[in-house]
Amino acid sequence: MSKSERNGKRKKRSAFQTRVPDLGYYFIVTDTNETEANYLYGLRDSLPQELQGRIIIKVSKAKTDELVNACKEQSSMEPQFGQPWIVFDRDRVVPFDQIIAEANHEGINVGWSNPCIEIWFDTYFGKMHSYQDSVSCCRGFSGTFEKRTGQEYQKSSKQIYLLLNRYGDEKRAVEIAENRFRQYLNDGFTKPSEMCPCTTIQHLIDEIKSKIERNL
Repeated sequence: MSKSERNGKRKKRSAFQTRVPDLGYYFIVTDTNETEANYLYGLRDSLPQELQGRIIIKVSKAKTDELVNACKEQSSMEPQFGQPWIVFDRDRVVPFDQIIAEANHEGINVGWSNPCIEIWFDTYFGKMHSYQDSVSCCRGFSGTFEKRTGQEYQKSSKQIYLLLNRYGDEKRAVEIAENRFRQYLNDGFTKPSEMCPCTTIQHLIDEIKSKIERNL
């Protein structure tokens, strides 16, 4: 018999049922204060309230090719946040492959999109179209978004994560994006700049959401 039982006191059943998922702590740096940042804020705010503080999102004023250093410097001030990430687009970034290689070397995870983050958004609606540049990608996704939601797509929308999940399918999006990524690897492509269209943001989303679901 336990001590609590001998004292005639038992823990309430709810104490056994309530469990905070072992999510870990994420420190995410991006180079834009609109599309990527708003999407990431939406992701954070979609989590149970007790977990939202486990994710810090920083918009770096540094140039894209300085994101790795910015992430290292800022995350070093928050040592408990042991999951550093940078999130950025290829767009017109010349040293795209070098930035990703440097991040990997420094132990920083990368959620990259080629040509732009809208290619990741595209998968929420069941397909990754073969857009080869950011202009055609944004234009094409805008049309898809309006057809599916009845609303005009705005890159500055603070509701983008909510809308993508309301009208799209996030689990299916992860599958589509990962299948495309794996197909490039299987075909011998090793440079992210050669993988277009493609993204790795699904790795971040899947990791966070899977951890939570396993503990529900």
